[in-house]
Order: sequence, then structure tokens, then C-alpha cells
Amino acid sequence: MIKLTFCLVRAPHLSRAEFQDYWLNQHGPLVARVADVLRIRRYVQLHSLPPDASEGLRASRDAPADYDGVAQLWFDSLEDVLSNGRRPEAQAAGLMLLEDERKFIDLARSPIWWGEEKVIVG
Repeated sequence: MIKLTFCLVRAPHLSRAEFQDYWLNQHGPLVARVADVLRIRRYVQLHSLPPDASEGLRASRDAPADYDGVAQLWFDSLEDVLSNGRRPEAQAAGLMLLEDERKFIDLARSPIWWGEEKVIVG
């Protein structure tokens, strides 16, 4: 299983509540609409809790500031991911999602990375 993890920092013009509302109620349905085209097996949004929920833990580790959310997307294989770059309908779907992301995510401050899932527990 290949997983895309996208650590989201909200656009500066949005409050956390506005960001999370847009992400859940506007962007989420867009992802669901093109999931088959992009061969997305699973899509999960992790919405951050208020900053004081993790303040002590972050301070004890000298950790950086929280993200506003984390998106996780699962794909069956690396070939499924790579094939998106070769299929015009997948390219169009990816561009549509990127254009929407620019409305609510500070993309320059939002790390994104790919990994292969290795289940240890569960």
C-alpha cells in the first residue's frame, strides 16, 4: 500500500475553523468525486485540535508548531500513482484539486511525501 501524507498549513487569510470547514465540506467532496479517476483507495482528513491540546507534548520535545490538518491518501501500488501522470483524465483531476488547494492551503509551508505503508500493529 502506497500512502501520500500531506501536512497542511492553512492559508493566512483563514481561521482554523474556516480552513477546516472548507477542507471538509468543499475540498473533501472534490476528492471523493475524482477518487476513482486518480485511483485513490482511501482518503482521510485529520483535523487538528486546539493548540493547547498538544502544547505540553510539543514543549517537552522542542517540536515545531502544529499543522492545521493532515491528509492521507492510499493507493494500491506505485504503478497506480505513476500512471496518473500518464492519463489525461487523471492529470485534469489532479490540476482541479491543486487549483482548489490554492484557495485554502499555504502550499509552500505544507510538506508532502510518499511512503510505503508497513503495518506494525493492527
